[in-house]
Formats: sequence, structure tokens, C-alpha cells
Amino acid sequence: MESLRISGGVRLKGEVKVSGAKNAALPIFAATLLTDEPCEIRNVPNLSDINFMADILRNLGAEVEKTGHNTWKICARKISPMAPYDLVRKMRASICLLGPLAGRLRKAQVSMPGGCVIGARPVDLHIKGLRALGCKVEVKGGYICVDARKMKGAQIYLGGRFGSTVTGTANILMAAVAAPGKTVIENAACEPEIADLCKMLSAMGAQISGVGTPTLSVIGVEKLHGATHKILPDRIEAGTWIIAALATRGKVLVKGARKRDLGALLDVLNRANCPVEVRGANEIFVNAENFELKPVEAITMPHPGFPTDLQAQLCALLTQAKGISIVTERIYPERFMHVSELMRMGANIAREGASAIISGKSALSGAPVMASDLRASAALVIAALCAKGETLIGRIYHLDRGYDAMDAKLSALGAKVYREKSE
Repeated sequence: MESLRISGGVRLKGEVKVSGAKNAALPIFAATLLTDEPCEIRNVPNLSDINFMADILRNLGAEVEKTGHNTWKICARKISPMAPYDLVRKMRASICLLGPLAGRLRKAQVSMPGGCVIGARPVDLHIKGLRALGCKVEVKGGYICVDARKMKGAQIYLGGRFGSTVTGTANILMAAVAAPGKTVIENAACEPEIADLCKMLSAMGAQISGVGTPTLSVIGVEKLHGATHKILPDRIEAGTWIIAALATRGKVLVKGARKRDLGALLDVLNRANCPVEVRGANEIFVNAENFELKPVEAITMPHPGFPTDLQAQLCALLTQAKGISIVTERIYPERFMHVSELMRMGANIAREGASAIISGKSALSGAPVMASDLRASAALVIAALCAKGETLIGRIYHLDRGYDAMDAKLSALGAKVYREKSE
């Protein structure tokens, strides 16, 4: 295993370029299974999750090749319908193989994904959507088995207890583009990553309307073809850099930060008196050398609400606000594993159900801490950057799942960050 050793107290300064979005790239990799022709995917982030997905596609029989630093070529000329547990268990997002396998082969057998430290993430809506399309779905021996020989277009409502489902929307969308007739998906996820998937599918010959809205209409086509697609910038990475610049009172230009994808974050930061300047459609400048961070209340919600994937990072920032802030988690109510580690560094945070009550301003100090998941890792990095002394963050393989070369980008901004082996 590897750890990150960070010496805090350094203001981040310079420019940082946001990589491609992991949460768009993974379902788009899966979408290549819908055709037997080659697909080229560009602006793909260099992440362990991407490599896991590439391994799964190879195991299914696809030809997968990384042809450049951020470019992959995938040709699923002949594929198998079975995705085994040994591969699927490494990454929950591999559940999005169900839709394209059902669409292309009219059958699928994908292992149930394992548990997750951020709380329950059921696949009931995926199964509900496939059944609505006329598929026979059974769960047996730890696998979701789909018989899609009678699949056809349908009216589908994808709402759940915590709102829409992003991977569920992706799955049903990828099945529907190959289903005869018309499919209408109501309460579809509106995340930019779903819109990016729609863009890729449309380039492959799919007929989709309502992109970016809660109602997606799909006319099934007989055959999809190969396509070339460029992944959109990662809005969560962009938000993480903005928050890191604010926490360190730095001066950073974030390139690839799309205003239209970050509205809820910008609203929260505006209420917190943060000096954030939007420059055009794709750049955000932070000049935080002199400002007073105010406490705020924030609630995570499906897009266009405040993203759950930025909740942990926001908590880390708000430890530096003078007063009481409240952050409420509506998507994954148990997603507060980072709180105990932030408290080890001196943060004053209390849990009340699905809310974290943060009392600041806290004088954070470096300490050995342990990353529990991807976004908790980013929160610990942010806390370490503005803490006094040295912090050692363990289990940073979580960080490598979703942030492309984060330590190298931090170093380029002047941070004192070192990657080292740990027992």
C-alpha cells in the first residue's frame, strides 16, 4: 500500500487542469459493448477504476487498447454475457454492464456488486427498469441474470427513496437504445455524466431526446455502430480543486471547471463569502489570500442539487469557518466516514442523524489518518493542506480510483506532498 505525506500551511498557487470525468467514462466504456465496431474514447482519466473496467471488458472478450495517454480504443466484436464476481467486486460501477449486455446479446449475467462503506446502494431500480422493458430478471448465486429476448420499449419510472439513480438511468438507457419501440424514462438522472453518455450513444446511432431533463425518450434501433467520443471534464475534481484553493487561502485558476455543471457548489460558496470568479464557460479563478469564510448550511441532492461527491470536501473546508455550519446528506445518509478522521486532526464536528454540525474555526493539526473511500480521501487531503504540521494519509488507493495524478498536480501548485510505501 501507499500513503501520502503532506506538510500543511502552504498556499496553493498556479493553474490546474481538470481531467476527464470518471463517472462519465465508466458507463461510456460499457456502452462500447453495444456495437461490434471499434470505438475511440478520448480524454479518459488515468485511474485505477478505468483500468478495472478495461480488464472486465477484456474478460468479456472485447479488444481493449490504450493508444495514448488519455485515449482508448475498444472493439467488442465478440463478447460473452457473463461478468464474474472476481472482477466486478473491485468496482460497483461495473453494474452498468447489465444494460448494454442485455441490449446487445439479449442476455446478461453480472455479479451483484459488493457492499460499500458509504452506505447501502441497492440495485432494485436497475432490476425494476429491466423488468419494465420486458426482461426476465432473477438474482441467483450472487448474480443478476437477465433474459432479454422479449425486451421492448416501455414507460418506466425510475424514482427511488433518495431520488433518481445515475447508474440505473445509464443501465436502462443503454438497454433501451437497442429495444424495439419507444421507451420513456421518467425521473431519469439529470447529471452531466448521463448527458455525456447520451452524446456517445447518439454518436453510435441511438435516437434519444430530452437529454439533460428528467424525461428521456428513446426510439430503439436495430444496430449501433462505432464512434469517437471525448469525455467531459470532471466536475467533482473541479470542485475539489476550488475547495482546496479556498481552504489553503490560495490563488488558483481551475481549467476545465464548467460553470453549468457547478451551479449548486457555486451557490454554497457564494453564501460562504468565498472569492470565486467564473471566467467564461470553462474556467474558475480562486483568489483566497484575504477573505473571511462564513458558516453555511448545505444539503446534498440529485443534480442540479449539491453533489454528494463534494460533501466530504465541503465539510473539510467548513472546519475553517467561524461559526456553526450544517451539512445534510440526503443521498447516502451514512456517508460521514471522514468525520472521525477530521476530528483526529482537531475538527469540532457532531453527527445528528444525516447531518454533520461543524463548529469552527478549528486549528487543524497534522496526524496519521486513514482514507475510507474516494471522496473522504479528498477531504483528508484538503484538511492536511491547511493543517499545521505533517499529516500521513493511509490507503490512498481510494484516491487513485477517482483523481488523476492528484499528488503531482498538488506539487505543481506548490504543495509539499510525498507519496511513499506503507506497511
